[in-house]
Amino acid sequence: MSKLPKAHQFIDLSDYGRSPARGIATALKSTNFTPVHVTLIFIVSGLIAIYCMLNGQYKMAAIFLILKSILDAADGELARIKNTPSYTGRYLDSVADIILNLIIFLTLWHITNASLWMSLLAFAGVQLQGTLYNYYYVILRNKFNGDTTSRVFEDKTPVALKGEKQSHVNILFSLYKILYGGFDKTIYYLDSNASSGKTVPNWLMTAISTFGLGFQLLIIASLLVLGLKNIIIPFFIAYSVMIFVFIGIRKIFY
Repeated sequence: MSKLPKAHQFIDLSDYGRSPARGIATALKSTNFTPVHVTLIFIVSGLIAIYCMLNGQYKMAAIFLILKSILDAADGELARIKNTPSYTGRYLDSVADIILNLIIFLTLWHITNASLWMSLLAFAGVQLQGTLYNYYYVILRNKFNGDTTSRVFEDKTPVALKGEKQSHVNILFSLYKILYGGFDKTIYYLDSNASSGKTVPNWLMTAISTFGLGFQLLIIASLLVLGLKNIIIPFFIAYSVMIFVFIGIRKIFY
């Protein structure tokens, strides 16, 4: 089930795991598994990938990174199939992602010749890339009656939806603000008028989807398998320049 109406759907290069994710969600539809359970499983997959990286098992690490990406899509698919959207799941997913990303880049620092400051810079670049992609994507979803669980401006604690506890939403939203607040503010500062501008065209959204976490994990997995682990951190630092390129294109033409 797409998050956007057909006219505004774009080729999402970070969403290669959507088909298997739908298969997983369909298989779990009539079970007691909830989207939160799937999120917890993708956390385990990410931790296994990190363990494999630390032990030089790069092909296995790649497999579990891709599996993590697929499961990351499956929790949302299951929520849509079961019609059980929740802010608990939305913020747990995001909090888990950023913590795993930090551990992954600290692990890359440990297993490569990169310095700690470069590893942290690459992590920050990855988060800003993902934030820009999500910013434009959520604007589209809100503008065209798509999935609105994610909000353009995460400035107030949302009211819990049916089936979830407000206390859980409060805690997870507070964690989200602590972990993502700086990245959100930075992207908003760089392009504060995006929500009131013209619709970002599909071709540009496809290009920006290379900033999606799924595509980022695919790059990491591929470079690990190819024996190019030392390139991962410099690559993400350099690719962060495209943040300004994409924002510039949107501002000038759209």
